[in-house]
This record gives sequence, C-alpha cells and structure tokens, in this order.
Amino acid sequence: MQSLFEWDFYGKKPEVLTRAVARNREEFGPGLEEEYSFIDRLVQGTMEHVSVIDEIIGKAAPEWPIEQITAIDRSVLRLGLYELLFGNHEEAPPKVAINEAIELAKSFGGESSGRFVNGVLGTVYREIGEPGKEYPRREELVKKEEEKKEEGEKESE
Repeated sequence: MQSLFEWDFYGKKPEVLTRAVARNREEFGPGLEEEYSFIDRLVQGTMEHVSVIDEIIGKAAPEWPIEQITAIDRSVLRLGLYELLFGNHEEAPPKVAINEAIELAKSFGGESSGRFVNGVLGTVYREIGEPGKEYPRREELVKKEEEKKEEGEKESE
C-alpha cells in the first residue's frame, strides 16, 4: 500500500514505484523474503489493472471523483479492488481482502476512511455476486486456529 501511495503521490511514474518497492522491502521486510513474490504480484497486478480499477471506483463512488479521493484512500481502494476482482481467492478470500483494506484505511487514512473504503468495496463485492461468501472472516479464521492450538495442547498433556 505504501509503495502504491508513493507512486500516486509522486506523479505515477514507474521508476518511483520501483524505488518505493525496493526501499519498503529493505525498510519493512528484512527476513520476509518469502513474502516478496506475494508483494510483487499485488503491486504488479494492481498496476496492470489500475485504469479498470479506477473506473470501478468512479462507478462505486460517483459522488467522489477519483482525483478528489485522498491518495491513501485511493491506494487502499486500488489494492483492495485488485485482490477482490483479480487476486487469488485461495490466497486472500474476498472477505479477508475487504477486511484488510478497511484496517489499512483505518490505520493510515482519515477519520472516515474505514467507512468509505468499506462502502466502496462492499458495493463492488455485492455487485459481483459476493464471491467466496462461504469463506470465513479473518476473525473466524483466527478463532479456529486458536481452538486448534488449545486442542493440540490438551492432547499433548
């Protein structure tokens, strides 16, 4: 998200994105090399579909022209919509992608960013027929993992 924000903020130049991804890997990703391919797929995929994604944002939030949306919210929406529409749903189920985007918006955006991102992504999710509706939410996955750990600990005693 930060790399996409920098790309957008500094005039949408490809070299800015390349440098931003490299710098963010170095600063925030030491020891996470196994995640680099995931990051690359997200960034590359978002860039390949950015014009379609921006058009979708315009339709889902007609009262907010794309250039009037804050750069953080645009970046979060672009990333979230890429995952929702074009991403690998086995890797990031739609509800998880939406939830992650909302959390990013709440953490890095303004006071109403979480609600705005939720509204746009929720609208698109419903429009495309709620794919992966059967996938559990992130909270449900965490709860299941905790229950499995507890069961494993009880069995080992």
